[in-house]
Parts: sequence; structure tokens; C-alpha cells
Amino acid sequence: MIHDAAARGFARAPEAYERGRPEYPDEAVACVVSRLPAGARVLDLAAGTGKLTRPLLAAGLSVVAVEPVAEMRAALPPAATPMEGTAEAIPLGDGSVDAVTVGQAFHWFDGDAALAEIHRVLRPEGLLALLWNRRVEGDPANRAFDELVDPYRHEAPTHRWDSWRGAFDETRLFGPLEERTFASEQRLDADGMEARIGSISFIAALGEPERRRVLARARELAGEGTVVLPYRAEVQICRRLS
Repeated sequence: MIHDAAARGFARAPEAYERGRPEYPDEAVACVVSRLPAGARVLDLAAGTGKLTRPLLAAGLSVVAVEPVAEMRAALPPAATPMEGTAEAIPLGDGSVDAVTVGQAFHWFDGDAALAEIHRVLRPEGLLALLWNRRVEGDPANRAFDELVDPYRHEAPTHRWDSWRGAFDETRLFGPLEERTFASEQRLDADGMEARIGSISFIAALGEPERRRVLARARELAGEGTVVLPYRAEVQICRRLS
């Protein structure tokens, strides 16, 4: 089952997602790739439009990209073997991949069910890596961003609350999370800020008049110039236990 905000919002926003979401820093991707054998088979789970899929392919890995939303899946590179599926029902065989990556998505999952499925498809001692681009809280530009979008969030899950960590605290399927962080930033003009905010699931899912009002206000955040959004890229890595 896909959360309604994700199903409706991401179906309407693949182009905005691809244009507006930041790339993962090279160092964050290398942190994962360096722990894998050359040519490893990787499952990029909830792959979206391929923000993480593409750098994994560029690193010489064999990638299967599983994404439940058809409109997002259509934007994935064919070299990644796009497949329909969810974290709770992965369309791969037991022990079939060396690693599973999840970019900006684990907070949407049923954590316990997802970890059981990820454990199933991983080979012994296989790698699970979560990657996040987190906007730095307290920064003035990010505060203005949050003041615009947060009133529309309602019950939509967010990685900012870290509630997704509960599944890892309770599981005996994986070892402890190793954590690394990398500083990055995103420079956006008015078009870019419109795409960045328009790519948020619950904004994209709004009724058209209200969505247009939000996007107009998003453009005002950049004005005639550019705005810099500081990020902290986070990587959490653990290994499958027998």
C-alpha cells in the first residue's frame, strides 16, 4: 500500500522532482560504492525518477530500480531495469542482490515489513544504505521554505522527525547503523524554487487553485535572483545479519 500523499502527489510531479530535487553529493555516493565489490548488483528501492539510480550506474554497478508510482518509474534510465514494486513487496528473489539503497524514501515505508523484505532479497552480509538530503534547520532560507510548506503537511510522513529509526532500533535482522554526513547546498532561481517546492508530494497533491498559489509564493522566495538552500547529506549503512 502506497501512502495517499505519495501516490497522488508523486504521480503529478515527476518533472518537478527531477528538476527541483538536489543531487546526492559525490562523497555520499562514494561512501556507499566503496563498500561494494566491483559490478555489484544493487536494488535501488523507491527509486523515484532516478536521482540515486544514475550515480550508482555511473559507478559501474548493476542496478535494479524498483518504484511503485508509474509516472516516476517512467523517468528511470532503462539501464537500471525499472520494475514496479514496493518496499513491503519487492519483486526480486531471495538473496538476489549485494546491496539495497534507499534515497529519501524510508520514512514512507512500513519499517518492520520493509526491513523483513530487504533482509530477504539481500545476500548474506549484504549492505543496506539509506541516503538523505536534509535541509539545514535554522537557516533563514530554509525557515522561509518550511513556513510556506509546513501548513500543508498534515499527516504526511517526513524524515525530519526520525520516527523511521524505530524499526532499526527493534530489528534483529541488521547490524547497527554506521552514519556519515556531508555538507552540500542547492542554488535555485525562481523556476528552480517552484520545481523544488512543487516536487513535494503533499504540495503536488493540492487542488489546482491552491497549488498554483503555493507555487507563486515559492517563486517569490527566490525573487529575481537566486536563493541558497544549505543541506546536510546523511548516509546510514548497516549489514544484513544471518
